[in-house]
Amino acid sequence: MAERTKLWIAKVVKRLMQTKDVEKIRVTDICASAQIERATFYYHFRDKYDAIAWIFAQDAGETDILNEEDAARGLEKMREDFLFYKRAYEDTSETPLWRYMLEYFTARYSNLAKEKNGGIELDEETLYRIRFYCYGAIGMTREWLFSDCTKSALDAVRAMYGCMPSPLRALFFDKTDSELSRSL
Repeated sequence: MAERTKLWIAKVVKRLMQTKDVEKIRVTDICASAQIERATFYYHFRDKYDAIAWIFAQDAGETDILNEEDAARGLEKMREDFLFYKRAYEDTSETPLWRYMLEYFTARYSNLAKEKNGGIELDEETLYRIRFYCYGAIGMTREWLFSDCTKSALDAVRAMYGCMPSPLRALFFDKTDSELSRSL
């Protein structure tokens, strides 16, 4: 039951974002539209930004970020939910979605790198490369969405993977530098 309520609230947040900027949506609006009490909202989310981050995490969690086709499907999902992502990206509050995305993807790539590295803790240089790549990928995803997605989602993913620092590509995709240069 609790999961259904959380999904319902998320659906209402997305619907409200079709017509309003994030900063103009109040928890009171969400509760009225969802026909729930404020306590119910706060049982599931800290605030509207937490709800937006949860929606993103639900979408992103279903994506294999190291698989071209799956990552492209993730971009296509963002395109389908264009107004939600556009408004979330445009939010200039203290907790905008892009910051959450940065932390989310940095953690996912770091965990994958640690796994591929045999469980050994990552050195500072690798962590820096992951964060650097995530900043760029999030920025380019925003640019791709806002430029009316002129490049296909698959081409956008391939371009982002191509810009991944070579040591990360080798780690994630188990290729040597010469194999990497031939595949790009």
